[in-house]
Amino acid sequence: MVELSVEEKFIIDKLKDNGGELKYKELQTVCQDEFEGVRLILKKLKEKHIVSYEGLIPGFSADIKLDKVS
Repeated sequence: MVELSVEEKFIIDKLKDNGGELKYKELQTVCQDEFEGVRLILKKLKEKHIVSYEGLIPGFSADIKLDKVS
C-alpha cells in the first residue's frame, strides 16, 4: 500500500468528486487556498501510477486523470 500525503489525498478526492478527471488549471484553482506546489504533487502521484497526464509536468491545459487509488 502506498503512503499518501494530506495534499495527495486532497487531490485524489477532488478528482473523484469530478468523475476522475479535471483540467490542471481547474485543479490548481481548487487547491490554491489549501496548499502550494500542485505540479510537484501531481508529478509524485504520476510516479506512483495514481494519476496520468501528458508530459513530465502538467501544463495549464493538461487533462489530469485518476488512474487508481491504492
